[in-house]
Amino acid sequence: MVAEDLRKTFGKDVKALEGVSLEVQPGTVLGLLGPNGAGKTTTVNVLTTLLRPDSGRAVVAGVDVLADPAEARRRIGLAGQYAAVDEMLTGTENLELVGRLNHMATKDARTRATELLDQFELSDAAGRPAKTYSGGMRRRLDLAAALVARPPVLFLDEPTTGLDPRSRIGLWGVIEQLVRDGTTLLLTTQYLEEADRLADRISVIDHGRVIAEGTSSELKATLGAAVVEVRLDSPEEATRVQQLLAEREATVEDDLVRVPAPDGTRTLADVVRTLDGAGITARGLASREPSLDDVFLSLTGQAPDADQQEQPA
Repeated sequence: MVAEDLRKTFGKDVKALEGVSLEVQPGTVLGLLGPNGAGKTTTVNVLTTLLRPDSGRAVVAGVDVLADPAEARRRIGLAGQYAAVDEMLTGTENLELVGRLNHMATKDARTRATELLDQFELSDAAGRPAKTYSGGMRRRLDLAAALVARPPVLFLDEPTTGLDPRSRIGLWGVIEQLVRDGTTLLLTTQYLEEADRLADRISVIDHGRVIAEGTSSELKATLGAAVVEVRLDSPEEATRVQQLLAEREATVEDDLVRVPAPDGTRTLADVVRTLDGAGITARGLASREPSLDDVFLSLTGQAPDADQQEQPA
């Protein structure tokens, strides 16, 4: 999968994409990260033929998306931010319907539905209306529907948003098995632990541009070997500490101050001396290896917020 210099403007002023370029190797996962409104969903919509860009080029599963969108759609699966299942139909009926819409024979659609319900551990609920399913079950059914036609390329747009931790981890296992079976996957998410676990490579997008890309380890390495975290009694006190440590490029989020620590414990000692000199007592103080959260904050200037949904731009 390749996207080259994708650009899209809504109206006169909203520049959703300003030259997005991506590449996903066959049988791998690309994690697309970015704050709300960064352009993640717009990118997915372009690559899945739901939206035509103003300019640029995209090839998915060997098909030029703009030149032959119908053929591209035959080769991809898409699970969006919300489970797109018919609540009045049973699990089996939902999957059989998708099969028939993909021009499968009735018998083949029924067989495929049975296979997927078993794969996604939904066989016991196969005859129940989808409206009786839990959130996690609906997400699994939605993902199963995206796989009915066995697409070589799958797009998952924030697939675990709103799920409880147990359901999220369960869905991660399903996704990992799909990749082991050879599926190429583009995943957008605001759960950075999700990208850390699932993605072979990560692209960070902000204001319609790709601002960083690499493996999780490569992105973390840009911040140095460790980070010191200081937890204060209030956001105001945290801002004061951030100002005291400005020369060390400290950042602040609510009552937490993060300080890059390329020299490890020496930074920790300097932070302690600075706090003592200012008469400030920290509620918590720790040194740890950098995470994708640190990378995200450093690149975009804000923390990921998985409780908010991205706007169309």
